[in-house]
Amino acid sequence: MALSFRRRCLLLLCLTAIQSGHASVQTCMDKHQVVGVLRQMEKFLKGQEIRFTEGLRIMKSKLATLQNSVSKLPQADQSAAPTTCPSLEAPAHGTKFGSKYFVGHEVHFACSQGFHLVGSATRVCRDNGTWTGISAICKDVSECESNPCQNGGTCVEGANQYKCTCPQNWSGSHCQHQTQTAPPEWSVMNDPAFSRRPRCAQVNRAQHCSCDAGFHMSGTSDNSICQDVNECEVYRLDQGGKLCIHECVNVPGSYHCSCPSDYKLLPDGRSCEDVDECLSQQHNCSRGTTCINMGGGFQCVNPECPRSHGNISYVKTSPLQCERNPCPMDSRSCHLAPKTVSFHYLSLTSNLQTPATLFRMATAAAPGRSGPDSLRFGIVGGNSRGMFVMQRSDRQTGELILVQQLRGPQEISVDVDMSEYSDRTFQAKHVAKVNVLVSPYNF
Repeated sequence: MALSFRRRCLLLLCLTAIQSGHASVQTCMDKHQVVGVLRQMEKFLKGQEIRFTEGLRIMKSKLATLQNSVSKLPQADQSAAPTTCPSLEAPAHGTKFGSKYFVGHEVHFACSQGFHLVGSATRVCRDNGTWTGISAICKDVSECESNPCQNGGTCVEGANQYKCTCPQNWSGSHCQHQTQTAPPEWSVMNDPAFSRRPRCAQVNRAQHCSCDAGFHMSGTSDNSICQDVNECEVYRLDQGGKLCIHECVNVPGSYHCSCPSDYKLLPDGRSCEDVDECLSQQHNCSRGTTCINMGGGFQCVNPECPRSHGNISYVKTSPLQCERNPCPMDSRSCHLAPKTVSFHYLSLTSNLQTPATLFRMATAAAPGRSGPDSLRFGIVGGNSRGMFVMQRSDRQTGELILVQQLRGPQEISVDVDMSEYSDRTFQAKHVAKVNVLVSPYNF
């Protein structure tokens, strides 16, 4: 039986008095009572010691369990030497992206213009020191495979180009014009608006006639007429390049250049520039959406955050970015989910010269805190079909590179991620959803 609080106090007062010489055992309690009380206190202290020892044992067991679970996380084994794969070479008439051959690293391949890729566009170094996929080869693309020559024309391959040999009575770069019925391509005929009477004068009993600038003389000397010169066709036939960036419009005695809808003509009179409806407030985007300018128009977007599932949920911190809510300490799946999801919209012209860097991802440490010592970049989704590669440009930056020319109009999406590691241990992942809007024009 445990001592009551009152008896403990009396015992302590009694012992103190005896030690100081002011009392005897008889004045407090007899000897047997003191011995009994001391034994009960000894049992009490022994019980406390047992409970303390048991608490230490439980804490050691929990620490061992925690250490075992941490060792199973990715990259936790710091002592294991990294496995490497054999080096890979760029294919003939192609390019290789990526110079790291450690486990998990990717190498990408793309072919030069006029060649198409056969084999694996992306290969990944596996744990056993081998590469996924098969060797990449760049094969020549035949320009004549698309049968560009019309009306029985024969396609002849050339150096990076082709030529159509046309049958009799057909002409043009694709044998598209019937020679005997086609009017002269450099002149406008049978249109009164494009015909004028010449200016004639008698000089030394002879009649001399002339036409205004932009017209040429046709007919006989007795019945001549000034016909408009189609500058657009003359310039095209001379193969001097484009007179207008988009479309040349012939007018009587001259010409002018026009641009597509939602483009404006620049002061040089031949070039076109996209009208930024978002910047000039010429859009009709409703409240709560964001205006995104694109070649020849605009889009109103309102991207949504990933849906919540389990312990993973997101909140929108800006119109084009979502952040993950704090994770429970024991939820590994939550910690592996993307910490941020951002949305990006890029407007490209058709047939953009490749390779072209379109987008960069980087990380920056908060003031007073060290950043990750290693980053990994990759393409994790979208409908890009091997049109892009993701590679590191420096220690803290990755680049999304376009490796195939695109023709518009079309919209392509590609999802890229950046994973942060510290001491080879996974820290966080960030995902960028990139939407590429390809204009049908190349200006």
